[in-house]
Amino acid sequence: MPRQDRPLSPHLSIYRFMYTMALSILHRITGVWLALGLCALVYWLMGAAGGEAQYARATALLGSGPGRAVLLTWLAAYCYHFVNGLRHLAWDAGFGLERRAARLSARLALALALAGFLLAAYLLLCPRAGAL
Repeated sequence: MPRQDRPLSPHLSIYRFMYTMALSILHRITGVWLALGLCALVYWLMGAAGGEAQYARATALLGSGPGRAVLLTWLAAYCYHFVNGLRHLAWDAGFGLERRAARLSARLALALALAGFLLAAYLLLCPRAGAL
């Protein structure tokens, strides 16, 4: 029978908060945010399937200023979640588990996610950006 005067497993109060912990929490938050983004995608697809009026309404909502801002947050969440997911896959394969490598991969994941987000946002939002 476990003793009642100590936690059963290490708790957040035991550890010093580090940015790698923040990235782990951010990975979970972006996963939830992307799941909510799927609801917006389904809304847009249902609008497309529902006819011209419903599609125009969905496009107007998602294309408004606040709608575009939310879409950009979904794009940022996707970029981070994707890159950090690759980092987790490397861990599952046994690579980068040492403290130094994990910290380096955390910085690299942030840098790649930011670069991917900025490139994708530029290509999506700037007129004629994709026309080379």
